[in-house]
Amino acid sequence: MADAAARSGRAVEEITLVAVSKTHPPEAVIDALDAGQFIFGESRVQEARAKVPLVPARARWHFVGHLQKNKIRHALPLFEMLHGVDSLELSRDIDRIAGETGAFPRVLLEVNVAGEGTKFGFTPDMLRAQMEDLLALGRLNIDGLMCIPPPQPKAVMARGFFIALRELRDRLQMEFRVPLPQLSMGMSGDFTVAIEEGATLVRVGTAIFGERSGKTWKPEATGFDD
Repeated sequence: MADAAARSGRAVEEITLVAVSKTHPPEAVIDALDAGQFIFGESRVQEARAKVPLVPARARWHFVGHLQKNKIRHALPLFEMLHGVDSLELSRDIDRIAGETGAFPRVLLEVNVAGEGTKFGFTPDMLRAQMEDLLALGRLNIDGLMCIPPPQPKAVMARGFFIALRELRDRLQMEFRVPLPQLSMGMSGDFTVAIEEGATLVRVGTAIFGERSGKTWKPEATGFDD
């Protein structure tokens, strides 16, 4: 991270590492916590509800997956930031439930920068068209944008997607006169390129915890659930 920041003339302190701990047991999170990592990412609310109480309270949690409407009420007290808010409808649901619970969640708007039909997220044009409606939601603190580019054989091939997200953020800031300081982009295979292109949050799991099992951790004796 420090090397990538230096290459782009940035201070590494500008970039936050989110250690993505999904499917990994709380013992792995505690090891990372003891090593100095404090922010962790989970993508399944049910798994996080079981895991978070087993980890020291100094750990902080970000939600990095697709948030389902029926999980919002459980997610809001667990996570200090929601990375993947991918539609106006979901944003309205979060705003309504936040109003009922007294929360003011920090959110990032997910952009489908590659236009993939199988991916969640706003298209750039859709986000621009709906930005006023999003900003009118009084409980949401919209901190910036997030993307998940399609897998690439080489990390450098993701650069164009990261540039596109940064430039979209810059245009939205100018047009709507609102700060959007956070760019959540880059994972284990391409986080250095993302940092070079302006990432402020990188979501790194495999490079820290190793390969995921593909199953959800749970505290029962089996340890995992499909």
